[in-house]
Amino acid sequence: MEDKPRRYLADIFTTCVDIRWRYMLLIFTTAFLFSWLLFGLVFWWVAMAHGDFDVPPGLDLSLGGNGAQGVGGGPGPRERDKEWKPCILHVHSFVGAFLFSIETQTTIGYGWRCVTEECPAAVLTVVVQSIVGCIIDSFMIGTIMAKMVRPKKRAQTLLFSHNAVIALRDGKLCLMWRLGNLRKSHIVEAHVRAQLIRPYVTAEGEYIPLEQADINVGYDEGLDRLFLVSPLIIVHEIDQQSPLYHMSKANLEAEDFEIVVILEGMVEATAMTTQARSSYLAREIIWGHRFEPVVFEKQDRYHVDYSRFHKTYKVPSTPHCSARALSEMTGRSSSSSSRSVSPSAPRPPATSGPRTRPAPSATRTRWPCAAGRRKRRRPRRPGSGTAARGRRGLSWRIFRRGSRSSRATCCAPWTWRTK
Repeated sequence: MEDKPRRYLADIFTTCVDIRWRYMLLIFTTAFLFSWLLFGLVFWWVAMAHGDFDVPPGLDLSLGGNGAQGVGGGPGPRERDKEWKPCILHVHSFVGAFLFSIETQTTIGYGWRCVTEECPAAVLTVVVQSIVGCIIDSFMIGTIMAKMVRPKKRAQTLLFSHNAVIALRDGKLCLMWRLGNLRKSHIVEAHVRAQLIRPYVTAEGEYIPLEQADINVGYDEGLDRLFLVSPLIIVHEIDQQSPLYHMSKANLEAEDFEIVVILEGMVEATAMTTQARSSYLAREIIWGHRFEPVVFEKQDRYHVDYSRFHKTYKVPSTPHCSARALSEMTGRSSSSSSRSVSPSAPRPPATSGPRTRPAPSATRTRWPCAAGRRKRRRPRRPGSGTAARGRRGLSWRIFRRGSRSSRATCCAPWTWRTK
């Protein structure tokens, strides 16, 4: 884009707020030095045009002392040149004019150099420099304040799990990830949303490199509104409207996409809106895992152990097929079971003896699309979950992950009372 620099300069305030501190300080330092040099050159030119540099130094110095009488009671320099006055007192070179420019703009006022009423141009230059100095100071203070109070750093204490998981919840495949807030101050009106970004080719052959599809996290039911007092698991039910409806475990391993998750809310201390973002690539989504619990009840308090925040454990009973195939198989099995029950079948005769519990069935419920034989699950010890993290850095990842510095700051459990 040819006019991109012009567009950035047109919104110079936002540009200064967004850039790094080192560049912002460099810009303001350059602005101050340039203004001092510019007005120093103007004062030097005014003094030179007035002839201040052509007067002998003794005459200029005598204006600040008692030079009314000369040696032996004769007429002094003031009496000989009664009508002559310099524009700026005690300025004999460009260095003196530069120092006077700094004193004028910064209002230092050493009391040595000053402007006289001899030159209106010098007085006008002092007025203009004072206005320009106030504008630069106001712009610098406003930019620094806006940069310091913006809630971007608040997102550093909002955690996202390293991985997302897919597992069954209430008999349906769900995509899940975990959110957490390290601070005790709340995020007011917190809500979450997610987007699936992947390449897409239309029916007409048009290639869209970053096609976005919405991932429903309970907007219609209001489940996207969060009370983030403890770590929460965000659940996306993979239904017919989900872009993951036709995706199985084998498809997930071969796909190339990115799921961007966004948490928005207002900072309780400043009432400013903050936004925390993270993303999950296809290889960072673990099929058949669940998150380990992090909230434990002890006496009359709940304890949150952030050392388990990113840990997961394997669920062998998770089917490997897609949500669509699972829904079709579940529908066929329910319809076949309903047809097998005959309404005209004779009921067994009632007995007067004690009622006995029927023997348990020898068959175990298995998902038809589960790959491999179901293994017996061993008792899991506390803290034995796996934190399966794949290699990161897909070449087309467009969003940076959220804060991951949780090892040193969030491992200590914190508590709150329940009564």
